[in-house]
Amino acid sequence: MPISMTGFGTTLIENDEIIVSTEVKTLNSKFFDLGLRLPRSFPNDKEIELRNLIKEYLERGKISISVDFQTKLAANTAVKINQDIVKAYIESLKEVAEKMQVNADDILRLAVQMPDSTSQAINSEDNLFNTHWEIIKKSFVDALQKCVHFRQTEGKALSKVLEEQGRKIEGYLLEIEPLDKLRIPIIKQKIEQKFGELLQNEAFDRNRLEQEMIFYVEKVDISEEKDRLTQHLKLLFEKLKENEANGRVINFISQEMGREINTIGSKANDAAIQHLVVKMKEELEKIKEQSLNIL
Repeated sequence: MPISMTGFGTTLIENDEIIVSTEVKTLNSKFFDLGLRLPRSFPNDKEIELRNLIKEYLERGKISISVDFQTKLAANTAVKINQDIVKAYIESLKEVAEKMQVNADDILRLAVQMPDSTSQAINSEDNLFNTHWEIIKKSFVDALQKCVHFRQTEGKALSKVLEEQGRKIEGYLLEIEPLDKLRIPIIKQKIEQKFGELLQNEAFDRNRLEQEMIFYVEKVDISEEKDRLTQHLKLLFEKLKENEANGRVINFISQEMGREINTIGSKANDAAIQHLVVKMKEELEKIKEQSLNIL
């Protein structure tokens, strides 16, 4: 079955220390267009590993992936004293105390209460990412797998729609068959009527007329176009059953079908057949549109 390029997958994993969530969204695109959003200070080597995982699961499309990593602060944070800032505050406070001749015993306490003197520091984000790497990776892979499953399910539904549209074209082509059988004799009759008077003339070249009639009939003959369209439809149905990325192939087949349908319409010169050609074109446009979302 074809695989849709539209997909979605999300996973959340939580334990006593961290919360990790991954979200994957995909849309149709001619190329591999990746947007990856990771937590701040995420290790480069781990990012490379995640990018390689993406390529294993998602072949093509506009891909948007975000990973959110949170620590539970009570267990994983500590107060960090910014010594340079505190030192600068102490010196300034001493200078002010001396000028104002006030007690400077609590300068240290005052300094650490000043803005930017302390901060909550996660005990090495890099170490945390490495410590909990297997959980992060599991969240990432689970979300990718869910997205792939979503794409497969959408592809299965899309395949049914495409087959229905192809079957409609096949049905319209069958309706053309009896109309085509009636069309050629009518064309011959019109030609004979038009040249009836000339045929009565002994000097008229009957062989030349027959040759012109044969040439004209061949020019309006659509049997080859019907046969080729039948083969294109057969190939389309075969590709819809294959478990591989074949969106480009299906799109190409639809273009070839369009050529044959257009030629049938231009050569037929018959109102009833033209009406069926219009219906075939309507279904073909739907196939072309839907094929753009097939991997």
